Amino acid sequence: MSFYSYKNQGNERCPSRIGFDACKKIIEKVCIQVNKVYDACLQQETLKDIRITVKDICGDWRDFTPPFTFIGCRNTSVKGKLVGTQITRLPDRPNFARIQTKVEIPVEVIFEDAKGKRGIGNSTIVVPKDVILFVPDESVIPFQLESTVNAMCVSGKAVHGDVLRFEVDVCITIILKIVAKVDLLVPSFGFCEIPPCEEFAENLCEEFFRLPLFPPQLEDVRDNARSSNPRLYSLEDEQEE
Repeated sequence: MSFYSYKNQGNERCPSRIGFDACKKIIEKVCIQVNKVYDACLQQETLKDIRITVKDICGDWRDFTPPFTFIGCRNTSVKGKLVGTQITRLPDRPNFARIQTKVEIPVEVIFEDAKGKRGIGNSTIVVPKDVILFVPDESVIPFQLESTVNAMCVSGKAVHGDVLRFEVDVCITIILKIVAKVDLLVPSFGFCEIPPCEEFAENLCEEFFRLPLFPPQLEDVRDNARSSNPRLYSLEDEQEE
């Protein structure tokens, strides 16, 4: 089973939502090493008529017959590559800096040739960014700029030339983050309890085995309904009185 299997419900050593009472069960403070995000920003935009060149095509390129039809493209990694990054601190805004960089998003491109043969290749979408973020002062442990990316092409058309190139419209999401690896002190409930894996099997009888042994009485049905919705039944009781 997993952390979230119904068979594992109620296990206090597994991840779940907590209420105020659960905070009383915190047993220790622990030091963990994590990437702390000091600041971040998100930008979503639609880029139109972006030209991408397809490389690393699977199969022999000579087996494809032009003209080519664009099918789609999607990012192959959620981590973007940052190129030519410049961080300039702002004199009029202490602790903030102007960040100029180019985010390279790797994408997989799918296309078809004139005979309907499908091909797959790789390309890169480059998006320039010029933003302002909180940048901490220098320390022994250095901070760094990271990016989380997502890209999906919504349309495209082939561009004639010596190489396979498409002109695409693409939906872009970019998150820029200032991060540093730190030792963070956090409250803890102790170690997680890892449940055994639940092997996939078509348990045809499982639902049947969960049925009650005997048919429920009317009183049992009413009691269950009352416990599941006490407010409704309390209003009905008041009306009867």
